[in-house]
This record gives sequence, C-alpha cells and structure tokens, in this order.
Amino acid sequence: MKKQILIVDDEVSILKLLNFVLSKEYDLIIKNSGVEAISWLEQGNDPELIISDLQMPYFDGSSLIRNLKISGYYRDTPVILLSGADDLDERVSQMSVKVESYMQKPFNPTTLKRVISELIARKNDLELSN
Repeated sequence: MKKQILIVDDEVSILKLLNFVLSKEYDLIIKNSGVEAISWLEQGNDPELIISDLQMPYFDGSSLIRNLKISGYYRDTPVILLSGADDLDERVSQMSVKVESYMQKPFNPTTLKRVISELIARKNDLELSN
C-alpha cells in the first residue's frame, strides 16, 4: 500500500507537477487551502507527510503548520514547505514552529523525492523506537 501525502497548494501548475513527480510512489491527497486541509485532517486522516505552500489566501501555510504542530496528534508529521517567496529563509526562521524541510519554487523534483523519502523513513524510525 502506498504511503499517503497531503499536498496543500493553490497553484494548479505546482499541483500538476507534484502529481506527475509523486503519484507513482505515493497516494496523494490534494487540498487547495489550509482550511480544506484542516477539514480533511479533522476527519481522522493521518498522512505520512504534508507538503504545503507558504503563501495561500485565507489560511496560509505558516498558519496551517502552526496549528498542526501545536496539536498533539500531528506534531510529529513531517512537513515540507514550498514557496516562491524571495525571503523564504527569513520567513521560515521567524516561524514559531519548526518545519522539517523547505524548498524554493521552482524546486528540483529529484531533491524533493529524496527529502520526502528521508523524512518518511525518519518518521517511521521514530514510531518504531517509541
């Protein structure tokens, strides 16, 4: 059974690219906003990993991640932030919660796949040791 990844982004071109790059190896759940993502998660869904855009209308990536990381249930779910922001390093360093990885758009698909694989393996190792 494929591992499930929640993707939260409002850019159709990025969603198409992520689907093309990742759908053979992972079961992708795609949501267009933080509100949709939270609603899906509140239904009891538990993805292996979350990929989120930083800049989205209404409920941006940093708000989504902050809400997930302060909740007990999703605290250990790895997150990769994607953003086209020029000041991405600074924005991530100023976030009140830690994200496991972040990448500038446009990103290298091979690098993204490697980071996803590493983060999922690390999460599984942590679960086994607990």
